[in-house]
Amino acid sequence: MRILVATVTAGGGHLQAAAALEEAWKAAFPADDVKLVDLLDLVPKIQRKVIAEGYVKLVAHAPELYEVFFNQTDNPRRLRELSTLRRRFAEHTNRKFVRFFRQFDPHAILCTHFLPLEVLGSLKGKHADSRFPFIASVVTDFEAHALWMEPVVDLYCVAADETRARLVARSVPGERVAVTGIPIAARFSQVLDTAAIRRRFGLRDDLPTILVLGGGFGMGPVAAILAALDQVERPLQTVVVAGRNVELRRELGAQDRLHPTHVLGFVGNMHEWMAVSDLLITKPGGLTSSEALALGKPMLILNPIPGQEMANSDFLLERGAAAKANRTEDVPFRVDQLLGSVKLKNMANAARAIGRPDAARAICAAVARRLRT
Repeated sequence: MRILVATVTAGGGHLQAAAALEEAWKAAFPADDVKLVDLLDLVPKIQRKVIAEGYVKLVAHAPELYEVFFNQTDNPRRLRELSTLRRRFAEHTNRKFVRFFRQFDPHAILCTHFLPLEVLGSLKGKHADSRFPFIASVVTDFEAHALWMEPVVDLYCVAADETRARLVARSVPGERVAVTGIPIAARFSQVLDTAAIRRRFGLRDDLPTILVLGGGFGMGPVAAILAALDQVERPLQTVVVAGRNVELRRELGAQDRLHPTHVLGFVGNMHEWMAVSDLLITKPGGLTSSEALALGKPMLILNPIPGQEMANSDFLLERGAAAKANRTEDVPFRVDQLLGSVKLKNMANAARAIGRPDAARAICAAVARRLRT
């Protein structure tokens, strides 16, 4: 059987979710031919730059503008009115993906971004054969935006019951929505020797560890957060992940800190860094949040992107897995309040209770079950 996992690098989460699905499908069905494709690898460089870098710059420098776009497009009726134009434009600007799709001729396509869904929606009516691939829309946040909704979709795989309810309220048949969780790498379900990892990383056993995450692109007020943590009198140690932001890593690494601080770039062992941390200070991206929940790690949310991250924040706060600081200057008080508290333990328990470390396998199983019946 031929399986295609399709995604778009607009933020790191979509690609990570796609990689998790590729890993899970190969593990479950090793005889199948599985390919992962990033649509932006198949477009001209200028188009890739506009989409990938444009998204990052928009949310970093004009989040209020992104919020307007998010809210205006989260309207199924309006998107249906524009569906023909949207799909034709998507097909026209992704012609190499269309050729790849026809050559590979997959039995199923798992989409971790809405753009492949738009292209496939345009193609379905033109497909020469009677068989069109089974299409799964794998929503990578705790809220399903209207852009994820396409008639071509056979199965929606979503994070939580609330996500499913939103789709059903928008007239998606309930049997076409599976609550699976957001797909994350299998390593987040491993049993880890945290004491050994701490020794390997050079972390002290007698200090609580704060993990500060700036995402794959090193976004957010990471430098300001570290400066704020210097105001916490309680002894602690900090690990900050600057992602691929080399300039930020150099800037942070050159500064003196009150508390022991480890400054990292992009890491391939995030599961280990999360496992040895007592509290994460982070933006609530769907993938980062799902990884933290899988490991039972409480979060202090700061500066969520208007739109999907605000919805993720609401979900985590309602479930008791996170706390929120509205401003950077609030961080010292909130951290001092949480470390060593019963509330922090309760947050960790709540995170573990709603974590879905096996989400990628659940999605693959749900799709395979429908393919083989």
